[in-house]
Amino acid sequence: MTTTPDHPGNWPKDDFVPTDELVRQQGILPLTSVDDLAAVDDPFESNEEYEEFLGDLYTSRRAGLV
Repeated sequence: MTTTPDHPGNWPKDDFVPTDELVRQQGILPLTSVDDLAAVDDPFESNEEYEEFLGDLYTSRRAGLV
């Protein structure tokens, strides 16, 4: 079954809200610079915590390859 704005799968037809309307309702503004994507504060408390995160990430990504 295809999901489109006219036929959103099993959802009631009145649940569909166009993306433009969601953007307006939530007051989302466009990005003006790549810097807008940067974290204000470093999410990791130390280099060790960052390295542990990366190790776990790499392990989890390779887990399905075996």
